[in-house]
Amino acid sequence: MAASAWAQGMGPSIESPPANVRPPGLKNVGIEQHLNEQIPPDLQFHDESGKTVRLGDYFGKRPLILNLVYYKCPMLCGEVLSGLTSALKPMKFDVGKDFDVLTISFDPRETPQDATESKAKWLARYGHPGAEKGWHFLTGSQESVTALTKAAGFGYDYSEQSGQFAHATAIMVLTPEGKIAQYYYGVEFSPKDLRLALVQASDNKIGSLTDQILLYCYHYDPNAGRYSVLILRVLRLAGIATMALLFGFMFVMFRRDIVKGKSQAGRAH
Repeated sequence: MAASAWAQGMGPSIESPPANVRPPGLKNVGIEQHLNEQIPPDLQFHDESGKTVRLGDYFGKRPLILNLVYYKCPMLCGEVLSGLTSALKPMKFDVGKDFDVLTISFDPRETPQDATESKAKWLARYGHPGAEKGWHFLTGSQESVTALTKAAGFGYDYSEQSGQFAHATAIMVLTPEGKIAQYYYGVEFSPKDLRLALVQASDNKIGSLTDQILLYCYHYDPNAGRYSVLILRVLRLAGIATMALLFGFMFVMFRRDIVKGKSQAGRAH
């Protein structure tokens, strides 16, 4: 529990500290950002039905959220899934329609049955119809798990004594092609940040005009794992909006004077 608490305590703006300063048993625990790196599409896993799938089967359609957990985790993984579900639930984007979610166990002992039970639980909490087509819960061999976690920069350790894993907490936003676009740390996630991340990862193929304006005004900070306001751009937009309102007001007043002048001229005749 102490190990898990330490891992969770790596707050939202902290990546993994050097191995030589980590507590005993946590030498491999942490997150190393591999931004713009490809998640290997040929890695094989089993979906919740037991079918063998390639990660590439889920690429090429929509942006994705990658969530690395283990289903029998007694502490952090449930908190991460709860935080992710809470962030996704109020969003106007829908899982399976606008983006997909890959929840993958890094415990090679877990089975498709474990994945099935976890999927049923979290889909019920999410509550959006059709999400079962886009939220996938996978299990795989140690070889596949090792290759995936290495590519994602996700480090963890297994304790023989407790039979549990020590790990950090983070989710990753992927482009439709499966490249890592952004990382978000902790167990609670901002719906606004995730929405903007998905819009940006999709290369603006999803989202509204409002999202485009927000992306102009906000910038993703990879160190903090969140979007920050770009004050100069906000002021620039505010200036443009003010000028537009001013010119609009002047146009209305000039038009009003012209109409009034024509009306008075007509009455004079």
